[in-house]
Amino acid sequence: MNILITGYKGFIGQNMVKAMSDHNLYFFDWGETFDTKLFKKLDWVIHLGAISSTTETDVEKVYRQNVDFTLSLISLCEKYDVNLQYASSASVYGLNTDFSEDAPKSPLSPYAWSKFIVDRYMEHTQFINNSIKVQGFRYFNVHGPHEDHKGDQASPYHKFEKQARETGIINLFEGSENYHRDFIHVDTICKIHEIMLNKNVCGIYNVGMGETKSFLEVAEEIAAKHNAKINYIPMPENIKKQYQFYTCADMTKLNEVING
Repeated sequence: MNILITGYKGFIGQNMVKAMSDHNLYFFDWGETFDTKLFKKLDWVIHLGAISSTTETDVEKVYRQNVDFTLSLISLCEKYDVNLQYASSASVYGLNTDFSEDAPKSPLSPYAWSKFIVDRYMEHTQFINNSIKVQGFRYFNVHGPHEDHKGDQASPYHKFEKQARETGIINLFEGSENYHRDFIHVDTICKIHEIMLNKNVCGIYNVGMGETKSFLEVAEEIAAKHNAKINYIPMPENIKKQYQFYTCADMTKLNEVING
């Protein structure tokens, strides 16, 4: 297959390039020259490029890169009959505890709103028109190689591992035994993308493990590995209102497609 991967320099993008190496790959990242003529030879676009920071407050910047560019991509895909996979996010569910794909949405950050807007557009246009295959994937808490550049946005696995190795101390938010997330390794994300390339379906799908682990459990696991100590710290005020205390993907829909 001929596949364009956007955001190929990012965390998931770098892993996706490796996972899709058996295909003919083309690449685009924000700021590079975008050649629309390329679409004449493409079979798929895997759109991973986005401002992924949940603390980014520049709404115009987030909308331009996460919404406007995605909608321009879908237009090109329609014009040249190219199928599209794109990255969405479990952040669209906000602080809700129902994580089925059709559950109520409650985005709490510009990033989450940008993902919700694109999902809603796809639901009200592409999945009805069905002229090409469009598959949206709501990632839950992804971790794995190439997170180094993400800073505070890196997964707890990456941050705790780095702290344990470099300082011997893991800084953990107070009450982290109560924060449960659905953690999924990036290799599993890439495997799902590849499987779905060969499925004749359109829609939005949760991508998680369907099980949870607390932040404390993750910290204790890594602390034991490195003989590190755990230091409890207050949660920063700027993330308290949008911090998801619990996520757990309902994997029914995706599992039915993969196993069907």
